[in-house]
Amino acid sequence: MKYYIISGEASGDLHGSNLMKALQKNDVNAEFRFWGGDLMESVGGSLVRHYKDLAFMGFLEVVMNLRTISKNIDFCKNDIEKYNPDKIIFIDYSGFNLRIAKWAKEHSFNTNYYISPQVWASRVSRIEKIKEYVDNVYVILPFEKEFYKKHGCDVEFVGHPLIDAIADRPQVDEKEFRKKHHLSSKPIIALLPGSRKQEITKMLSIMLKMTHKFSDYQFVIAGAPSQDYSFYKQFINTDNVNFISNRTYDLLSISYAALVTSGTATLETALFKVPQVVCYKGSWVSYQIAKRIITLKYISLVNLIMDKEVVTELIQNDFNEKRLTVELQKILDKNNREKLFVSYFELEQKLGGKGASDKAAQLIYNS
Repeated sequence: MKYYIISGEASGDLHGSNLMKALQKNDVNAEFRFWGGDLMESVGGSLVRHYKDLAFMGFLEVVMNLRTISKNIDFCKNDIEKYNPDKIIFIDYSGFNLRIAKWAKEHSFNTNYYISPQVWASRVSRIEKIKEYVDNVYVILPFEKEFYKKHGCDVEFVGHPLIDAIADRPQVDEKEFRKKHHLSSKPIIALLPGSRKQEITKMLSIMLKMTHKFSDYQFVIAGAPSQDYSFYKQFINTDNVNFISNRTYDLLSISYAALVTSGTATLETALFKVPQVVCYKGSWVSYQIAKRIITLKYISLVNLIMDKEVVTELIQNDFNEKRLTVELQKILDKNNREKLFVSYFELEQKLGGKGASDKAAQLIYNS
């Protein structure tokens, strides 16, 4: 069968690539055309648009790029029509994908949503669009199935694909990794400032202020595959920091603690059992709008899944040098770390174990 897959972020590229591999197990004649990234391209098929050309963060940034987004939507519709796939698969990226889903349903394409929009976070009314435009929905968070059910939408919980992605990765030789990347023997504090330029600009400068306060540790920036070192370099004004690009999982596997921008990375860090402080700061306009439409108690996936504060969240004005210093010191304390580890193991149990990509692929293939 022919599959057309649309993802618009680095995490979607990861999950999309694993889904494609799983689809190939079920369908020996699988053909792919997709919006994604290097990981999806490595599986095979035709890359239409790279996610690094699609990522706009925050309400203000989206408004400023409406013309580009509109052009991409029109192009995508035409591209799908020419390709004429048997299945269309949407991966997160809701603002774009729901527009395509509406058009696709009107044109009688089979539509599948893998890693559904976070309707539980804001704009619950989108559930009505999903019910109308999407034939099959596959969710990856344990509380999502019940949430959708309350709103009259039947979905399948397949488990979280990060469990597989982390479990199946090659093990790292810590000694060789440190030698290759010129790291000392000091414990590592990983800095994960996000993948978009807007995020990195807001987050990294404040994170780097920790480097001279914690001299017994070495700080390592986890560079996103979508950004070159030249962009990060402008923020680095200290010697106690290294930069490693596109090796976040390897870095987390040997890290002692981490400062993490809110997003999928908070869950990844937890699954690697690394104590973390969750950070977020957006533009003033974007934050004011978000405050009014987002009804969640927490912003990190770790706390949302556990339904309690497991990791500290420093949001907007709370994300400052003074607070970050205090919270980083806390996660370096032995007693606090032990409590975090217990919660992290409980979190992993809630996520449903391995096999999310295989379950989703079987359901999509047979739908």
